[in-house]
Amino acid sequence: MKILRVAAEGFHSLGLNKLRTFFMMAGTIVGVAALVVIMAIGRGTEQKVMKRVQAFGPRAMMIIAGGGKDLPPPDMTVTTLVLDDAEAIRNEIDGLEVVTPQAWRFDMDLRHESNQTQSVVWGVEPQWHDAWNWQVVEGEPITADDVATMARVCVIGSAVKRDLFGDQDPLGKEIHCNKVRLTVKGVLEHRGVGGMGGVAEFDNRIIIPVTTAMRRVMNVDYVGAIRVVTKDPALMPQQAKQIRDLLHARHHISPPREDDFRIITPMAIAEMVRGTSGTLSMLLIALAALSLLVGGVVLMNILLISVAERQAEIGLRRALGATQRDIFMQFLTESLAVTFLGMIVGSLSGYGVSVLLARFTPIMTVASWEPLAVALAFALLIGTFFGVQPARRAARLRPVEALR
Repeated sequence: MKILRVAAEGFHSLGLNKLRTFFMMAGTIVGVAALVVIMAIGRGTEQKVMKRVQAFGPRAMMIIAGGGKDLPPPDMTVTTLVLDDAEAIRNEIDGLEVVTPQAWRFDMDLRHESNQTQSVVWGVEPQWHDAWNWQVVEGEPITADDVATMARVCVIGSAVKRDLFGDQDPLGKEIHCNKVRLTVKGVLEHRGVGGMGGVAEFDNRIIIPVTTAMRRVMNVDYVGAIRVVTKDPALMPQQAKQIRDLLHARHHISPPREDDFRIITPMAIAEMVRGTSGTLSMLLIALAALSLLVGGVVLMNILLISVAERQAEIGLRRALGATQRDIFMQFLTESLAVTFLGMIVGSLSGYGVSVLLARFTPIMTVASWEPLAVALAFALLIGTFFGVQPARRAARLRPVEALR
């Protein structure tokens, strides 16, 4: 009961000077809110990584023309991969389910009558549909006969259908792609938006037979990438090494010459996303810790000023029988109360900011209970560490000197 009475007196003293109490809480509010937002972004990033891995394909690898270790957008001018590379991988690497090359061009003009749009054009083989798990919902897919005969046919995404045909049935109608007439034979299922920034529209593309793309539309003798799907994800690191060794031999690459291709795996994508978000998170955590530290220093100094201003109160309480421990506990309780209230307000503010970020920005956030535990721990730590010195100074005041 005595502890409750001391705590009540501490809260009453804080209520007498609300502005001073707010200033003492400010640093804790900012620091705790930052921690809540950081942890929400961190959990959101983990979910985004898993969604991106699932979208890429947990059993898939991409061999992309061009060297380097990062994952920049594909370079359309690189000519280092050819159809024979895909055939060699298909024949010489064991344990692969699908191997399919693809030629591509970005922002190519498409036209149907008076309607025009720009789209990504992919030259593919029939296995492309299984490699990307992306089937047609209207009409027919690309077939082996289409590839063998360089057929002037295409399968369009739902966004291309919307832009060129509106509510009309596109099957059997013609579109012009780089002055080549293509007959629409199918429509791909809707995929929505995605990409590194979360804004690229997957459905804004058409696929055509790879031979048609290379000979008629793009006039090239190379491909941009080779998509590989393994039967067993556990074998992926070993198979990636075998593919790299095979392409080294085919392309006559030996040290110190760098690779003229890149092998992208789900692990590489996950590491890239986690690395980028991890760097940002470390910076934000450092700023949050600095805010908490500054808030603790401000708290201590304002409490020291409060001790100086309340010497008469302290002296009167000591004269009426309060012990040094009672005075110490009162001021320490005030310190803990300030940081605890700051933790509550900061947590609510952080959750509010997290919700706003998720709604109005591309940043994904996921609220959880962990920030509350971390915030409570920080509140107790800051309140205790920076509240001890003012509490000790108040407790050590002699009653007679304080009453003077």
